[in-house]
Amino acid sequence: MTLPLPWPFDREYMQLALASGMAVGACAPLIGTFLVQKRLSLMGDGVGHMAFAGVAAGLLAGLSPLWTALAVAVAGAVTIEWLRLRRRASGDLALAVFFYTGIAGGVVLTGLAGSLNAGVLTYLFGSVLTVSPADARSICLLGAAILVVIAVSWRALFAVALDEEAARVAGLPVDALSIGLAALTAVTVVAAMRVVGVLLVAALMVLPVGAAQRLARSFVATLRWAVAVGLGSVVVGLAVARAGGLAPGGTIVLVASGAFAITAIFDLGRRRARASS
Repeated sequence: MTLPLPWPFDREYMQLALASGMAVGACAPLIGTFLVQKRLSLMGDGVGHMAFAGVAAGLLAGLSPLWTALAVAVAGAVTIEWLRLRRRASGDLALAVFFYTGIAGGVVLTGLAGSLNAGVLTYLFGSVLTVSPADARSICLLGAAILVVIAVSWRALFAVALDEEAARVAGLPVDALSIGLAALTAVTVVAAMRVVGVLLVAALMVLPVGAAQRLARSFVATLRWAVAVGLGSVVVGLAVARAGGLAPGGTIVLVASGAFAITAIFDLGRRRARASS
């Protein structure tokens, strides 16, 4: 059912894209704020490439790519965090191993899928304008689940992201919280696949956070600004994409990049003004 929204969201496909995009635009920066705090900004990239292998496996097996990608991404993300916590591998090494394994597995499975390659590309580069009502519902449900978990546990997650050893001393279940954050990252990546694609999902996790850090003075303010930038990037990106006939996923990320550049210039000007006063 088409809602009476103004242009450019007057068509049903744009409204489905808007609903899906806003769910991702809110969740990706939320999770990204914790990842940036933990210096794991590339976690989204590594998990995204594992999700790509899951998509290819689902298409090859005739299963839903969304759920096979979710299973593979969660398993991979949890394994990466387990290796890091057990000191079996450093965070960047574990990410690199799964990063390249995921992309290689995706390429091999895509080759086996043959004629289904076009279906893989919609997840690789995003295809938010072709989101079906069922896809939009799934993305929004995943987004709602992420928001609920963050609302309940953000203080504990922040304590772990800020200082793991201090969090252990305080009695927090650091391992469980870290693995839970890794699983949330995987869920976010899978939810974002149809919006910006697995190649760009990490950008939507990191760029709004980078912009928010130049505007905020506290972690809570950073969370709020990051979500605001993420939502704004989705709305403006979709509008510009429709007006110019551009790829929506890439346009959304470019808008987020522009927001980062503007806030960086603003922050530089503010610091110079303080230095001269």
